[in-house]
Amino acid sequence: MFFFFTCGTHTFTSALKGAEGLTFQCQNCGNHSARPMKRWEWFTFCFVPVIPFSLKPYKELGCHICNFWQDVKYRPDVQAQIGGAGGVPPQGQGYQMGGHEQGTGKPGYGPPPAGVPHQYQ
Repeated sequence: MFFFFTCGTHTFTSALKGAEGLTFQCQNCGNHSARPMKRWEWFTFCFVPVIPFSLKPYKELGCHICNFWQDVKYRPDVQAQIGGAGGVPPQGQGYQMGGHEQGTGKPGYGPPPAGVPHQYQ
């Protein structure tokens, strides 16, 4: 008699509450495609999530182009947009999804917002 067990990890993601329609510039690849997300990584046994790796999910900004994830606590511009600024002045403005660069018809693309540090342009 043989038993075959599989195990691994699975990450559950969802939009961060209060920031569902916002997009920001990714500080890794520079694209305006990073979205505030909630990620929760679980250990799985036989493809059934069993044990969470953390007691609470991470609140992060995720870029779907380069798969770079950054904690929102390091982004005062994101915190200002979603209401958790805590008195920190915004560094730039997030781009609303569905916005279009003038004349190109490309959603979410355009020049970087004013106030973005030079190394991220």
